[in-house]
Amino acid sequence: MVASAPALAARPAARILLLDGAGRILLFRFVPGGDRPPFWCTPGGAVEPGESYAQAARRELIEETGIDADPGPEIARRQVEFVTLEGVAVAADERYFLVRAEAAEIATTGHTELERRVMIEWRWFTAGEIAAEDEPVYPDDLVEMMRGVPA
Repeated sequence: MVASAPALAARPAARILLLDGAGRILLFRFVPGGDRPPFWCTPGGAVEPGESYAQAARRELIEETGIDADPGPEIARRQVEFVTLEGVAVAADERYFLVRAEAAEIATTGHTELERRVMIEWRWFTAGEIAAEDEPVYPDDLVEMMRGVPA
């Protein structure tokens, strides 16, 4: 008898491509600990019950950056499988929203306890800096996504 793999939890998520006035994108550095290496990722997170993807994008933008702005257009969609920081295997339906901010300063006061523990750094990146980064950057096709962003 062959045991079947456990079903993946569905995880709708809103992600933000936050660009500053110089066209750089904001990424957070996650240091999960244990056997998981550090990585960089766009702001965003799971859609809460009753929220649209756009509503979740706005909420996540405020919570993670302190910026209260229209999430802008949905410019990309990805369906990926991964294990969350809490150890849950998920099938994520990620929608990416473009947000432009003139100021490069952000506020992380809205971070959850988990975010304060693992999101230890943030930085604005050019496409070239992302391509040259030694640590993983998610989504892994972020440079291509940035190329497709309207000027």
